[in-house]
Amino acid sequence: MTLFVNRLTQLDVSWWCSTRGLVGASWHVDVELDGELGEDGMLFDFGEVKPWIKQRLDADVDHTLLVPTRAPGLEFHDCREGLCLRASVPWSMELRAPHQALTLLPWREIRAERLADHLAAELMRRPPPRVSDIRLRLREEEIDGAAYTYSHGLRRHAGNCQRIAHGHRSRLYIWQLGKRAPLLERRWADWLADRYLVDQADIVADDEPGWNQLLTTRYATNQGEFALSLPKERCHVLQTPTTVEWIADWLARQIARETGHDTRVQAFEGIDKGAIAQATP
Repeated sequence: MTLFVNRLTQLDVSWWCSTRGLVGASWHVDVELDGELGEDGMLFDFGEVKPWIKQRLDADVDHTLLVPTRAPGLEFHDCREGLCLRASVPWSMELRAPHQALTLLPWREIRAERLADHLAAELMRRPPPRVSDIRLRLREEEIDGAAYTYSHGLRRHAGNCQRIAHGHRSRLYIWQLGKRAPLLERRWADWLADRYLVDQADIVADDEPGWNQLLTTRYATNQGEFALSLPKERCHVLQTPTTVEWIADWLARQIARETGHDTRVQAFEGIDKGAIAQATP
């Protein structure tokens, strides 16, 4: 017998790519469980499926940076913060963070299908009673229109959003003159794609030789100390925390100023949640 649950939960992560750099991602998580029915006529109580799997994924991979350790140009060593990751391909990056903020995978690249199989195998290390196999599917949200990926960290967040290199794949809706503006949506989504969004208050000077073209962010939270250096052209600095509320507000004000029209922006943070902001020129 197979029990399935579609859209059981979602994952919001960033992953390192040897051609794109730091990439944000949001995936629906679908699950199938094989096994034998019990005397109660059930394989596994639906009410127990979601919290059991969600708790395991939240504690493991969600809101981390996925790193394919066999990708070209990567170096690792222990550091005061926990683990230091340095990359040289496709550009220079240095990340220092507690170990739990990174998911290290012995692959050359991150693929959703392979990650799903890996997570299912981890879940099967301690399966529920009567469950003989678990299969996961990770799939992107179907978006008819503009979508963009971004990475960030929220120093003031009490949960895992404080991790300095996690991200999202998000919708973007823009209205002007009482109707959607798909050309503006596409333009801004393309500009934001694969960028790291930075709070001005978290930027520090970094005088290390050879790293003067990088922007460095550093902060401490209840999970530990974090530092990230990326090329300045791959970042965008906000004068506020990089929450979805402030992202929507910044976009609305910027677009209104550039176009001369009242602007309404609906920005998403991953799947199914976000913020709406309006601005006048």
